[in-house]
Formats: sequence, structure tokens, C-alpha cells
Amino acid sequence: MKLIIFGATGSLGRQVTEQALAEGHHVTAFARRPARLKLQHPRLSRISGDVLDAGTVASALDGQDAVLITLGAGHKGALRAPGTRNIVKAMQARGLRRLICLSTLGAGDSRPLLTAFWKYLMFGLLLRKAYADHQEQEAIVTASGLDWTLVRPAAFTDGPATGTYRHGFPSTEKNLKLKISRADIADFMVRQVTGEAYLLGTPALSY
Repeated sequence: MKLIIFGATGSLGRQVTEQALAEGHHVTAFARRPARLKLQHPRLSRISGDVLDAGTVASALDGQDAVLITLGAGHKGALRAPGTRNIVKAMQARGLRRLICLSTLGAGDSRPLLTAFWKYLMFGLLLRKAYADHQEQEAIVTASGLDWTLVRPAAFTDGPATGTYRHGFPSTEKNLKLKISRADIADFMVRQVTGEAYLLGTPALSY
């Protein structure tokens, strides 16, 4: 398939790009500085652009089959939601249906899975703006009318791909480690491109 990845040069976006190529997909890496993606592949193309520029986003979607969003903004927020809004509007205008969007464990009805540390110190104080950005982003996606999947991973680690992570568990799940490697998150996201198990779903990921 022809995939476009928004945020392809981020720590997770790079993993998604590499794994999508390994699965045989054609990948367009969209980022402000796509040259930062130190990867050469015959099925990889690059688009330099700002996700907040609706025109650039819209033109980048021409000829694509599916969209993956791996946008990050650190603790600042104010990027995921407006960028996702531009992407969704462009997809709607072009009749492009499949969207796999990175969110976070703790968003929406997955909040009960968090510890008090994550609820009140991290998302309640230190990452408050980022958390609000995720919540708004999810609202945009779920109201889009697209064929979406919102992926809610626990805290990222730099560990290897294991293929043995837990996913799609309920908000009452116990004994979670509340962490997962970027490689395993990327594995899950790329699998959703051709899978329908989590269509219109919000699967949580963790070890």
C-alpha cells in the first residue's frame, strides 16, 4: 500500500517508517525536516512541510492509501490536535478513509489504567498541556467519520521489538508495566494498516 506518515522523523515515526518499508509498503515521510530521516530505500519518498499548513498537508495526501499520524510535541502540546484536524479535513475532501493515529495510554476511557503518579503528577501537572492536546486530538479523530484507529501506548522505551506486548485490554486490566518499546508500538501501528480488528477502536498497548 501507499502510506504517508506524519511525524516520520520523530523517535517513533522513524520506527514506523522502517517497519512499514520492511512490510513492503511504499512510504511517504512527511516532516518539517525530512532529511533528518537517515534512511535510503527505493520505496521511500520525502515531503518537507508543516502539519499546521493545511495546503501542504492536503497536497501530500494525493495518491495515498492510508495515513499514519505519529506527531509529537514534547510537553508543549498545541501540535497534535491542530495538525490532526488538517489531516482529517484533507482526508475527508479526498475520500481517503484509513487513519491510524498515535495517542496515549490515559486518554479517554483508558485513564483508569494509569497510576496516581501518571494521573496527577505527569498528566495532571508536568505534561498537562500535552495531555489536553491528546484529548482534543482524539475528539477530532472519533468525530471524523473516517475508518480510524487510535493507538494508546504506555510510556515509550528504547527496547527491542518483542512481539509479545499486550493490546486491546480493558480499563480494568491489572499488573501492567506501563511501558512499551517504540519498536513494538511501530509493529502494532503498521499491522493496523491491513487489519480490521481495531477499526473504530482505541486499543491500549503495554507490557
